[in-house]
Amino acid sequence: MRKVAVVGGGWAGLAAAVQCIRAGHQVTLFEASRTLGGRARSLEVALPDGTTAMLDNGQHILIGAYVQALRLMEDVGVDLQQALLRLPLTLRFPDGTGLRLPAWPAPLDALTGMLGARGWGWRDKLSLLRHAAGWQCRGFACAPELSVAVLCRDLAPRVVHDLVEPLCVAALNTPAERASAQVFLRVLRDSLFGGGHGQWAGSNLLLPRRDLGRLFPDAARDWLRAHGAEIRMGARVHALMRDGAQWRVDGEPFDAVLLACPPWEAARLVEASGAPADGWLARVRALDYEPIATVYAMGRQALPLSLPSPMLSLRSDARRPAQFVFDRGQLGGPAGLLAFVASASRGSLEELQDQIVAQAATLGWPVTPLRTVVEKRATFACTPGLLRPGIAVAPGLWACGDYVEGPYPATLEGAVRGAIEAAGALT
Repeated sequence: MRKVAVVGGGWAGLAAAVQCIRAGHQVTLFEASRTLGGRARSLEVALPDGTTAMLDNGQHILIGAYVQALRLMEDVGVDLQQALLRLPLTLRFPDGTGLRLPAWPAPLDALTGMLGARGWGWRDKLSLLRHAAGWQCRGFACAPELSVAVLCRDLAPRVVHDLVEPLCVAALNTPAERASAQVFLRVLRDSLFGGGHGQWAGSNLLLPRRDLGRLFPDAARDWLRAHGAEIRMGARVHALMRDGAQWRVDGEPFDAVLLACPPWEAARLVEASGAPADGWLARVRALDYEPIATVYAMGRQALPLSLPSPMLSLRSDARRPAQFVFDRGQLGGPAGLLAFVASASRGSLEELQDQIVAQAATLGWPVTPLRTVVEKRATFACTPGLLRPGIAVAPGLWACGDYVEGPYPATLEGAVRGAIEAAGALT
């Protein structure tokens, strides 16, 4: 048994702690805030009627290809059927055009969905089928320096606008002209043409029916405490120091340390520790970040506003920043509450909020904003040729999170996979 410190209580930290407990280690988890979940956590929002609702610091979705994240949720006692609403992959716009896959096995679902896409001509569909066949023949691999825009430059413009661009910004949180084609193809392989978790196809959209705290962090906290882990809330780690074969976390000795905090916090601790980790630090410092904004708004009509689907794609540009809207009333939340998501957003909070209110009005949805949440460093910019830091920092010191080296962009699955790998390397 080793005494292990896990620094950070987001999805990566919780996953790492669970894995270490399973391996028989003694775990102490340090979380700087008073809430677990990191960038996928709950927050309380006041409603117009004077009540409050537990929402999220950002609207999240999962997909069936998130095998490790879904398995971990089940392992700590989450009932996935109750917690998540399963939908076939759907990128439909308010006018009914766009792509919707049937609930069939892969890759038949993707093929049928492409052929049945509404608003696309036969040239558009054949263009996508031809490119998809080529990507599959090449094993969904390409040169690392290619951007998504370059990869898809010969695709029909309608397909790029209706499918590639929204899927790219949703998965990588990076615009197509700056996004890594290599990572984008991996996401396509696992979501459209891969397997999934249990009875769920890899392409299934899994929309949370509950706030993010109750989706995983609360269950993980209860599981960890029941299995002997110590969780210290409001405990920001100030100093990390090597002491022979051990590490001291604010003076307390541990046999190993897993850094599951944001990369800039991990870099602060590593640099101050004097650990020989210049190469790792250089890769962390080279990361750029992209913001994500979520605007929660209520319809102004007498009857609660309800969308034709729990999730819709939106045509976006510089003046219409939201790429997706979610009907929280169909996901267990208050009736009439919408969540507009603007990935890779720019501008001030007030400008963004005003633009999204105007964007909703053009669709016939007069809304009043309730709360706007902007995560300025929500994800790293998933750019071509990016060299991400590995999990090994120094002897006995490991890092995990959605930013470490791995096949996925900054997603919940990426965070969990990195945590499982780091905890395994420790053992």
